[in-house]
Amino acid sequence: MKKNQALSRRTFTKVLGTGVALSPLLSFSPPLLPKPGSQMKMGLVTYLWGKDWDLPTLITNCTKAKTLGVELRIEHAHAVTRALSAAQRKEVRKQFDDSKVICLGMGTNQAYHYADAARVKKEIEGTKDFIKLSHDIGGTGVKVKPNGFPKGVSQEKTIEQIGKSFNEVAKFAADYGQEIRVEVHGRGTQELHHMKAIMDVADHPNVKVCWNCNMEDLLGDGLEHNFNLVKDRFGDTVHIREVNVGEYPYPELVKLLAQIDYKGWILLECRTDPEDKVKAMKEQRKLWKKMVKQAQKTM
Repeated sequence: MKKNQALSRRTFTKVLGTGVALSPLLSFSPPLLPKPGSQMKMGLVTYLWGKDWDLPTLITNCTKAKTLGVELRIEHAHAVTRALSAAQRKEVRKQFDDSKVICLGMGTNQAYHYADAARVKKEIEGTKDFIKLSHDIGGTGVKVKPNGFPKGVSQEKTIEQIGKSFNEVAKFAADYGQEIRVEVHGRGTQELHHMKAIMDVADHPNVKVCWNCNMEDLLGDGLEHNFNLVKDRFGDTVHIREVNVGEYPYPELVKLLAQIDYKGWILLECRTDPEDKVKAMKEQRKLWKKMVKQAQKTM
């Protein structure tokens, strides 16, 4: 060992032993971590805003608005459906890959609450087709839903049936790298105590909750209680409406999401019909970010 190296090490050890403060150059400051909630990202469900856009227009407009994740509804002008050929699916994927916009997968109406067993089987098989489609176009999941309690069937039986159906499609989806996103939806089934019961049956780890911002979220003991019933099962997506329209308590929801440091996609599933939808998306993104910052100040 060279003399100057030995001296340097002895000196360093001596300094530590005497408790003398180190030079600022030798001090260590851990990197600043992002504030809780700051990693939420805004995207779009092509429900009404986006329904009339073909795929290139959709990608262009979302890029302009910086809503950089898209859940594709199946009935709309972008025409991403199960009927696409292998070559057409590759082209859809390429359009997303060549852009800043991420394809989050398919927003479907597949549901498993029906009293008719044959219909339930058909819905499950249809979901598997959408899982393959989402995989082929570079998506990450498929949105499905419960859609109410059928007449003449006990709620307990329907809950069991829905939950087991979710497990079946989730197991299939896992093999394709896809998430099953259960939209909080349907008369009765969208009440959070029922959703909690469904998710207790649907215990496959690939079954996730897609919060949907229904007014039913406020029933019973209120938003925070209902949020807490399912917060441990949240997936990659949350659906919101216009945050400056109606009476839904979005500031409270934002705070709850920030408290769990939610890192997923906040997807606009808006119901109004503004003339300039790109401008409207920009405005919603701005309002959401403002609420996130306000929530972080109170934490």
